[in-house]
Amino acid sequence: FLHFLGAAEAFLLMAMAYDRYVAICKPLQYARLVNRGVCCALIGATWAGGFIHGIILFTLSIHLPLCGPNTLDNFFCDIHQLVKLACANTYTVELLMFLNNAVLIVMCFTLLLISYTVLLLKFQTQSSKTKNKVASTCVSHIIVVFLMFGPAIYIYSLPFHTVPMEKVVAVFHTVIFPMTNPMIYTLRNKEIKGLMQKLVSKHLLW
Repeated sequence: FLHFLGAAEAFLLMAMAYDRYVAICKPLQYARLVNRGVCCALIGATWAGGFIHGIILFTLSIHLPLCGPNTLDNFFCDIHQLVKLACANTYTVELLMFLNNAVLIVMCFTLLLISYTVLLLKFQTQSSKTKNKVASTCVSHIIVVFLMFGPAIYIYSLPFHTVPMEKVVAVFHTVIFPMTNPMIYTLRNKEIKGLMQKLVSKHLLW
């Protein structure tokens, strides 16, 4: 379930990147290119992709023979730690899980980086007002991309190895960073930014 939701979020970020691209590069065609049907198709593909990713991991792990010890060195039961408890040769399973996890994560992250780099470079020669508008549209999304994919790459991109500080990174990845998403996206709202500036000014004056 954890990986199902994580993969769905990764695909959702890619769908949002498409939305940003159309909104910035083809604003006059936005209503046609991002209509209700396209949005439903993108959301459906997002959930379907997450489900396929999760069900592959479930299928790989459900038949593993677990004969103890049954203690995981983490705050939750993550799939690659569960595999290490199996009393059997898990090389093939770990390799398939690595391909399913790391390749998906790195591929999505790379595509998103390329997408936003091209988008931002395209507007380098535009006026300051245009560049500021593009930056305000993209920066919050880029921050979320780094906060999500950074820890995920750190945890899942090294097959057959236990990474140092995995528990700490896992907590940030699954609890702390997702809690910051509403705050990051809300900062694009002019009323919220204005209110926060007033609060900061008020406290500074005190």
